[in-house]
Amino acid sequence: MRIASWNVNSIRARLEHLRTFLETASPDVLCMQETKVEDEKFPEEALGDAGYRVVFFGQKTYNGVAIAARYGLGIEDVKKNLDGDEDDAPRRLIAATIEGVRIINVYVPNGQAVGTKPFAYKLAWFERLGLDLAAHHRPDEPLLICGDFNVAPTNLDVHEPKRWEGQVLCHPDERAALGKLFAWGLVDALRDKHPDEKVYSWWDYRMGAYRKNHGLRIDLALVTPPLLARTKDVWVDRSVRELERPSDHAPVLIDLAESQA
Repeated sequence: MRIASWNVNSIRARLEHLRTFLETASPDVLCMQETKVEDEKFPEEALGDAGYRVVFFGQKTYNGVAIAARYGLGIEDVKKNLDGDEDDAPRRLIAATIEGVRIINVYVPNGQAVGTKPFAYKLAWFERLGLDLAAHHRPDEPLLICGDFNVAPTNLDVHEPKRWEGQVLCHPDERAALGKLFAWGLVDALRDKHPDEKVYSWWDYRMGAYRKNHGLRIDLALVTPPLLARTKDVWVDRSVRELERPSDHAPVLIDLAESQA
């Protein structure tokens, strides 16, 4: 099974890019973040025409998450947002079980700037994600958390570590919050397969960052040990980032072998 995760930065603005990606990369499952569209306006028919069933959880202008799966694959036990979220809370998480794999698709808050209320909210959101994991899952289950984490795990994931030192996306407090997920039992699948490779998934639109490859790896695929044992490879597909008017993120893909259970 091939699972992809992509911050599309507005699904309606990037719909043609999405069609291209589905045709060329051919994922069985696609997790999307920052869809930026209300549920009643989600382009469900376009995904259906491409051969995918989709569940979505969105809002106008900001946030929004969705999971699409090929027809024939069941999408079961859908969960939206974290435990305790009110109905009007920002829509940042959608989870489902597909082919026995629990997939949690997240769009972690950006945090804006260190020391601000949005930064504190980001750290609290990470804490609540950890509580959800502990309440509903175990590390010995086949589980994937993927999406835009808005944290570069280490300096290897940052083109210019000195410039980003102490800043949002690279702050020690954010990395510590992410580290608690690792301590619970998750593994950074790409880094496991490619321990020393400089790989980025996000490039600022400004200053020719993509052309210079001045990026950060903030889009992650975190897996439990049972799923890591099935992981054949993980990589970033930069092809759609090179299209006209692209998302500032590139998709992360993970290929899984069939379960032996």
